[in-house]
Amino acid sequence: MAHGAAKRIAQQNEQALRNLKLGMFIPTLLSIFFRFLLRRSSLPPSKGSLAIYIVTYLPALFLSRYLERMGTPRRDPTTGALISPGEDLNQPGVTEWCFDILYVTWACQIGSGAFGEWFWWFYLAIPLYAAYKLWSNFIGPMLSRPSASSAEGGNEKETVSKRQDKLRKRSERGDPRVRAVRK
Repeated sequence: MAHGAAKRIAQQNEQALRNLKLGMFIPTLLSIFFRFLLRRSSLPPSKGSLAIYIVTYLPALFLSRYLERMGTPRRDPTTGALISPGEDLNQPGVTEWCFDILYVTWACQIGSGAFGEWFWWFYLAIPLYAAYKLWSNFIGPMLSRPSASSAEGGNEKETVSKRQDKLRKRSERGDPRVRAVRK
């Protein structure tokens, strides 16, 4: 059973890696094609346009290499038997965020070729989302955590689970299924 899951993960990873390799190549071609087709006046691209392209391509290249190293299945060179399926590239978290950054980069590459350099402003979605996640998961909860002095005040209502409340009500009625613990 576990071997079947490993084969499935390996197959999914191989497909994702093929798509990743195409994704690193096709947006560049589409950007050039759209520049040539729709924005001939932007050929050759300005130095600023090339700088933006290179500055955003480098993190995409780094992330694609990272995902390739992480997700490449290892096989026995002689028999071709699966040794390790690699890390699951469909898992949530950092892997998912890496793919999201790649998708935004590719969309900005294609969009800048088709619509103009202003399309690179959409690349700001990456740091804005990172700031939102940082705030909502780390900074915000640390700032809104009640201090020790307010928790000791006793003004806050003690939370009781539904099960505890149900057992308390049964105990008050004298239900024999509930054993009252006396202190």
